[in-house]
Amino acid sequence: MGEERDDPQKLKKIAAAAYDYENDPRWADYWANILIPPHMASSPDVISHFKQKFYKRYIDPELLVDAMSGSSPPPPKRPSASSRSTNDGAGSTARTSGTTAASGASGTSGSSATSAPTSLRWDRQTIQFSVNAWVFLVAVLAIFPLVPRHLSNRAYRLSFMGTACSSLYSMYSLYGKPREWNLQGLQVYFQSIVMSKDFICLIYCLTFVTSHLSLKFALIPILCRALVHVAKFLRRNFSQSSLYRKYLEEPCVWVESNTTTLSILSSHAEIGNGFLLIISLFSWQRNIIQTFVYWQLLKLMYHAPVTSDYHLSVWTKIGRTVHPFIHRYAPFLETPVSTIQRWWLR
Repeated sequence: MGEERDDPQKLKKIAAAAYDYENDPRWADYWANILIPPHMASSPDVISHFKQKFYKRYIDPELLVDAMSGSSPPPPKRPSASSRSTNDGAGSTARTSGTTAASGASGTSGSSATSAPTSLRWDRQTIQFSVNAWVFLVAVLAIFPLVPRHLSNRAYRLSFMGTACSSLYSMYSLYGKPREWNLQGLQVYFQSIVMSKDFICLIYCLTFVTSHLSLKFALIPILCRALVHVAKFLRRNFSQSSLYRKYLEEPCVWVESNTTTLSILSSHAEIGNGFLLIISLFSWQRNIIQTFVYWQLLKLMYHAPVTSDYHLSVWTKIGRTVHPFIHRYAPFLETPVSTIQRWWLR
């Protein structure tokens, strides 16, 4: 009977191991939001454990997730020949007490080694939650229509600054710092982070926080990001709280179940910001450098795996809407549009 019960789980684990995680954009978001010590992020056991958790959450809720084997303490060292001869001459009481003391010491060291990463991970999650909760409140204050203009503008810039700090901290937690502070070392480090979601978010924030142009529409991706981080933290750490169950459980469940919808909304807002910057070039608030840098960032978002699917869907809708009008009413624009498309797809 036990084998019959284990066979379905064995098949489920085989299916979870064979699942194509790299082509699922949800896996990139899921892995980017996991805060673990850098020395554990490359462990195959740790990656396999979180892949099973991802598979259980999004694909098969009945999958039983295996515990991480990499968290167990290392085995005790084998005693040397001299220590064995000394122990052989001792009495049985001494051997028993020595064995008990050794096992107690190894258990203490193992528990301390296991608890250290846990507390470190908790601290990182708490810091991220605090920063993102603050960003969410400040961003809501920035877009609220009844707030005075000077206070709204200050909250607008503080929202981008807080999100930039959160992204920088998350990027440092995942990738660390460059191994070598020379041109080659910085180039290798930059290539490892340039396609990450945190780096893209950092450049996005720096693009707007350094500009005198205030686009409240640009706060939509910031609000969505902060909302997802806050909801995930509350569900993981306050699920037993009566206050959470009464007021926050339904909104948090909705946010976690509609992460893809929020990502698509953010993609629409990011592309819309690009067209707003082009329109601003005809006003006294124009900033040619900011517009050029932001469209380079949009191109990076189009090619980065963590955002490409969402941006591709938005650009496909735009193409289906715009191309018939160009072909019918402005055929002279087809050549420049095709040139721009070739540059965009490079």
